[in-house]
Amino acid sequence: MFNYILIAHLLGATIWTGGHLVLSLSILPKVLATRNIDMLLQFEQQFERVGMPALAVQVLTGLWMAHNLLPDISTWFSFDNDLSILISLKLSLLLATILVALHARFRVIPTLSANTLNAFSINIILITLLSVSFVIVGTLFRTGLS
Repeated sequence: MFNYILIAHLLGATIWTGGHLVLSLSILPKVLATRNIDMLLQFEQQFERVGMPALAVQVLTGLWMAHNLLPDISTWFSFDNDLSILISLKLSLLLATILVALHARFRVIPTLSANTLNAFSINIILITLLSVSFVIVGTLFRTGLS
């Protein structure tokens, strides 16, 4: 069962991280050059349909795997072994992702214009860096911290 959950988790990570890499490395430079926020909003609207479910799959499968690896949730934050450190890192990245997403959704997007595009760009870059960090930390579950 663990392998199927891991596959679902990896597929979610592929969609979430890949989408943000496309956004940051392909769409965003064009939008910044032209100041055409419609391209950005169009991508966001289309990506949200697959990106948000992918993130939800990652959260659910990640919590399931963390519980499978360390059943006592209090040990997730003990920092006395590699697993607890990695689980804590993943949860910290998730919290940071939620905070950046909430900031974008309620502070930046409602006032999005060509003039406020740079602020939204920072949010996009932060989410992309966080998603790549999720992948890096995820590989450490297999390879270890040292």
